Amino acid sequence: MQLTIAHETVYRYDATVSHSTQYLRLTPPQNRHQRIISWQLELPVAASESTDAYGNILHVLTLDTPHSEIRLRAHGVVETCDDCEDGAEALPAAVFLRGSALTEPDDAIRALAAGHADAIAANPETGLTALMLAVADAMPYTSGATQAETTAAQALALGAGVCQDHSHVFIAACRSLGLPARYVSGYLLTDRDAHVASHAWAEVYAAGRWLGFDISNRQQPDRHHLKLAVGLDYTDASPVRGVRRGGGSEALQAHARVTEADQQ
Repeated sequence: MQLTIAHETVYRYDATVSHSTQYLRLTPPQNRHQRIISWQLELPVAASESTDAYGNILHVLTLDTPHSEIRLRAHGVVETCDDCEDGAEALPAAVFLRGSALTEPDDAIRALAAGHADAIAANPETGLTALMLAVADAMPYTSGATQAETTAAQALALGAGVCQDHSHVFIAACRSLGLPARYVSGYLLTDRDAHVASHAWAEVYAAGRWLGFDISNRQQPDRHHLKLAVGLDYTDASPVRGVRRGGGSEALQAHARVTEADQQ
């Protein structure tokens, strides 16, 4: 399947910003699951490119002249396939046993995970699928219920969240069982006209390979999913993060349109 992606993020400020730096993970990696046919970033100025600690493609954009708006665009065509593992990994799986501020398990998360421990030990894929469904049942998808800084424990206690929260709770539960787990940011082709901003899911290392789980959609990722970046949590894999000096209050608009290339 060929996916066409058009992503735009716009920051507007009510006062002039004297300096800003944006960290962009908006370029998908090429691997056995996804082949990049074309990809382009449209940025206000040239950005430096590197590979971050988790093997993601990172662009750093620095604006050191006064500005009141930043407009970032990413677009391209990527071919994806079902049941294709990514291939060589940048890091050992054990790196993703590390905790993080957003994925620290509390007693409720540990109890949720413990209820599925035997099933996961007997059949990792089946047991982890059951855990995925349990997380989705415990916290229905509710747009606006949480913030970017909401922790896994807070989201589970609230009983609501979005894909970021679902992924954080699932990751925290898996790590509490001694399973390496990581956060994935990316895009998802849906039957809706557009998907706001980006999507997120989780991957767990079990039975000698990485298994993906899209908790919000109660499924394993397939060719409709396009991976951008991985990390311990949202902070590491967020498509766009930045810091600035000045600017007052900020208004953010972000959206991504994902379509099948032959259906445009």
